[in-house]
Amino acid sequence: MAPYHGNVTQRDFALHWLFKEEPTHYSYDDLVKDKKTSWAGVRNNLALKYLRTVKKGDLIFYYHTGDERQIVGIMKALGDAYGPDGKEAKSSKEVAVDVAPVEKLARPVTLDAIKKDKQFKDFLLVKISRLSVMPVSEEQWKALNSLAIG
Repeated sequence: MAPYHGNVTQRDFALHWLFKEEPTHYSYDDLVKDKKTSWAGVRNNLALKYLRTVKKGDLIFYYHTGDERQIVGIMKALGDAYGPDGKEAKSSKEVAVDVAPVEKLARPVTLDAIKKDKQFKDFLLVKISRLSVMPVSEEQWKALNSLAIG
């Protein structure tokens, strides 16, 4: 499966993403309880670049880091990414996007399972493991959902 190399900054279609968070800080269950949250605090330049391009309606895998290291749920972007005071996120170092839960995966997809599957050899989760926000190709999205179903 080839990595996504499309132009994510100029598009008029929905993309898929993977966002990572430490579950002891804010878990998928916390998101379900809160019904929505503002995803912010990203500092890595590449992750910021990706976060700036999130658009309303994009679907996002929620990945628990730390001891869990697994995709546990799906959320959606409630609006486009924005900078401080709701301004455009184009060049801001402080970027956020509002998200809401869609569904908890019946079967979480572990990092080990992803690494063992050759179709994910170029997946950014495997290649740049410290990246907290990354695009997921349509092909990867479908394959990961298949793993979650079993």
